[in-house]
Amino acid sequence: MKKFSLLIVAVLMTVTGAFAQIHQPVKWSVAHKKTGKNEAVVFIKATIQNGWNIYSQNVGDGGPIPTSFKFESSKEYTLNGKTTEPTAKTKYEEVFKMNVPYFTNEVVFQQKVKLNKGTATVKGSVEWQACDKSQCLPPDEYNFTVTVK
Repeated sequence: MKKFSLLIVAVLMTVTGAFAQIHQPVKWSVAHKKTGKNEAVVFIKATIQNGWNIYSQNVGDGGPIPTSFKFESSKEYTLNGKTTEPTAKTKYEEVFKMNVPYFTNEVVFQQKVKLNKGTATVKGSVEWQACDKSQCLPPDEYNFTVTVK
């Protein structure tokens, strides 16, 4: 009977684990707007689940992992400046002993690009860390591609 009970518990744990949802509190999307014959802006939008936040690109040393962007090199385009962000909220976080800039709900980052031939496929990735009041998830990465015409 003990073996049977252990088997039932093992099966229930396996089934429960199989249906456990991986927590993904941040969804990303990408769009673009052509601002001139050879210029465009790429918009990288994070939609953040209620109660969660991600961090600014401008987090000081010793803080949480900042949001960061990497763009693939291409003959089709060049980056025009750095990726910009709106003004972040700031709060003191005891665990880091510092003020930390963060975003909740939604944030749109922008990257200006110069198009070498009027069109381009812009590829890149964003790395971020999401936290709520009780936990921080490991850093995650989102790869994106947007074709500017």
